[in-house]
Amino acid sequence: MGLFSRDNIIPTSWSPITEEGQIKEIIQASYEKPQVIFKDSTSCGISAGVKNGLVGDWENLSDKADFNYLDLLSHRNISNLIAQVSQVTHQSPQVIIYHQGEVVADTSHHAINMKYIEDVIVGL
Repeated sequence: MGLFSRDNIIPTSWSPITEEGQIKEIIQASYEKPQVIFKDSTSCGISAGVKNGLVGDWENLSDKADFNYLDLLSHRNISNLIAQVSQVTHQSPQVIIYHQGEVVADTSHHAINMKYIEDVIVGL
């Protein structure tokens, strides 16, 4: 299948978030490895541009963090749950990074890039 899944244009090693229970699992997994959640608005041009940048550069961090992908238009209930649990106001596109069960960083729109994510993860 290669680098990209057929269902969405994301690397196959990114974990798609499709069920509410996965949020608890992601937070728990952050005790072992930082967890990056990318919330994608699939109808938004800004979101598409940000996603393309992340997809092109994520491999340098693939051994240091897990990447989780949420199509928030298909799973708005999960996006709302993430906002509630994380106490981070919903935006899209948005990146939220968990480490040791806590949100350690979040950003949105054009501020999302792999350099930002890498700086956060390397600083942990």
